[in-house]
Amino acid sequence: MTILSLTSVSKSFGALKVTDDVSFDVAKGQALGIIGPNGAGKSTLFNLITGNILADKGTVTFDGRDVTRVSPMQRCLMGVGRSFQIPQPFSNLTVFENLVVAASYGSGLSERAVTDVCADVLERCELIDRANQTAGSLSLLGRKRLELARAMATQPKLLLLDEIAGGLTEGECQALVATIRRLHGEGMTIIWIEHVLHALNSVVERLLVLDFGRVIGLGEPAAIMASREVREIYLGIEV
Repeated sequence: MTILSLTSVSKSFGALKVTDDVSFDVAKGQALGIIGPNGAGKSTLFNLITGNILADKGTVTFDGRDVTRVSPMQRCLMGVGRSFQIPQPFSNLTVFENLVVAASYGSGLSERAVTDVCADVLERCELIDRANQTAGSLSLLGRKRLELARAMATQPKLLLLDEIAGGLTEGECQALVATIRRLHGEGMTIIWIEHVLHALNSVVERLLVLDFGRVIGLGEPAAIMASREVREIYLGIEV
């Protein structure tokens, strides 16, 4: 069953076309990785999926509904959850309070249900021992986990991860990837933008490659990384 479908989606800022006739589907329960050089249009693609920017052309369909013109808030309530590349928690609130805010406004759950949801997310994102710690006092790994947890607190059907492993040490990266792999194993549908390829490839079933807003490859990770065009454009290897 397809949960997300983009059909001929394009977006320009003035004369600059940042998304050029992009089409792809994501099946429920699948993990899709997105790679590409800086400026390829990866974050713009996420913004088109979440509704933070609207497509000039094409259609975005989520969970069987055309959401091309639907607001970011409504898409969140429908089940599109997102982490951001640079974590920006409410620094003076505790970890648990940050999750309560996310769940209260992003999930549509009743006030009574929010507490149980947040407690569950704390466990699943390995933050239970940091629940009463202020977000501003967390390590980088802790803030990355909190960014993941805040997205999970909205009760997403589709989880978008934007370079969540960036800046971490190898050990920290492995620990975070283990959490993401477990969430995916529980059935979470994921689209993940990442430059740390070994982390990405340990989770995703498919890779999509962007270059100047165009899709230049989509398929199994091993086949995509063996592609001549991908190696030349993304890896900078002349073949």
